Amino acid sequence: MSSTESTVKPVTTPPATGRKPQDDELDVCGLTHIGKLRKTNQDHFLICALRKQMLVLNSSLPDIAERLAGTERLAFLAMVADGVGGTQRGEAASRLAVEAVTTYVAHSTRCYYSTDSADDATFAQALEDAAVNCHTNILKEGMATTLTLWLGVWPRAYLLQVGDSRCYVLRDGKLTQISRDQTMAEELVQQGVLTRTDAFHTPWANVLSSALGGPQHAPVVTRMEQRWGDVGLLCSDGLTKHVPDDRIRERLSAMTSARQVCEALLQDALDAGGTDNITVLVGRAVPRS
Repeated sequence: MSSTESTVKPVTTPPATGRKPQDDELDVCGLTHIGKLRKTNQDHFLICALRKQMLVLNSSLPDIAERLAGTERLAFLAMVADGVGGTQRGEAASRLAVEAVTTYVAHSTRCYYSTDSADDATFAQALEDAAVNCHTNILKEGMATTLTLWLGVWPRAYLLQVGDSRCYVLRDGKLTQISRDQTMAEELVQQGVLTRTDAFHTPWANVLSSALGGPQHAPVVTRMEQRWGDVGLLCSDGLTKHVPDDRIRERLSAMTSARQVCEALLQDALDAGGTDNITVLVGRAVPRS
């Protein structure tokens, strides 16, 4: 039996201040690695900017096409998908994850242009509808994937999550996990059956309670405010299986660039065993000096 549940959660944060970051003030990087034990990499990620474009086909005005070529960034999109393997068609999970992400990008772009980003309920519903459509397409193929997606529409941001790929935000030196793992272990913790420590060591920690294409999918949309100085991290569980939150906080607090900290976190995961595919995305806004 398939079930669908949607939740829209606000995250209480101080209001964003200052202007929207320009393109050259965004420090963003993403890396993925097969790990030490896997034969294929079933993780995929995407980072892109959403824009409205004006395409000049013909005009008597000189240089008008060049002057209109630069278009304002309306939104920023980053996502991680971790294909679910362990089945007879496990190697196909990577390809299906890519297709799911691509489909979701297209739907996210359309929902941004067709909804009022100031209307949280309408915008969250549009994101959920895109996820449900993605789920339906993957379900037909008999595979599954996680999806954790960050859509920044300054000064707001929206996180959509299905599965256990995580989103963290470092703000004023404090690391907060915005997402909640959709695993059987986490469900048992919420029910009071397991402690957080026990959940980490139980086999249920690796069993998803929700996935796109799985028996159950429960997309959760979380709204938050963006601020200059925030550092965002998206990652697959290949990182968090081996690198604890304290180490992640230390790395993000001491980062010199998004690429540098992605490489450092990736190496931490590999040094600690690298038993799964590892994907790390980091982004922040750095004002021009």
